[in-house]
Amino acid sequence: MTTPDPACATAQGDLPPDHGPRTLVAVFESPVAEHLIRFAADLGYRTVLVEPQPRLLAGTPKPHGDQTVASVSAAGLDEHTDVVVTDHDRPELGTMLRDALDSKARWIGVMGAKRHTAPHVEALRSLGVDDEAIARIHRPIGLNIGSKTPAEIALATLAGLIADRNRRPGGFTF
Repeated sequence: MTTPDPACATAQGDLPPDHGPRTLVAVFESPVAEHLIRFAADLGYRTVLVEPQPRLLAGTPKPHGDQTVASVSAAGLDEHTDVVVTDHDRPELGTMLRDALDSKARWIGVMGAKRHTAPHVEALRSLGVDDEAIARIHRPIGLNIGSKTPAEIALATLAGLIADRNRRPGGFTF
């Protein structure tokens, strides 16, 4: 008799998933952040939105995760935290990334196409962050699935984070 595979039992809903502790911090309110937060919650993440400009949170209610804070340092980053910066054009970019790099965050990434200049590098250098620390930042982020919409970008990003957590390359190679 074969031993039942726990992965199959979980996929069939017979066993609850064992994710271990995991937190997703989306930095800056954006359409991608909204999808990241929504999808990440379904994947077992505790979710946090970091938005330093309260006026951007006003208006039509949107998903803001389990917690909304004004700074990265208030987000409680630890070794189980993945940080995704969803807007590389914000003036707070350097400060937010410097604070993330000063934490124990497991993974830090900035959205942006590879063909565009990475503005976070100069922003961090101007704050005195060394190149070794800057190299911890992933850009571009997510699996290369040709994402264009905010939902697709969020899906590719979370798939990439799950692959990284599981020490897998992503894609269709097993």
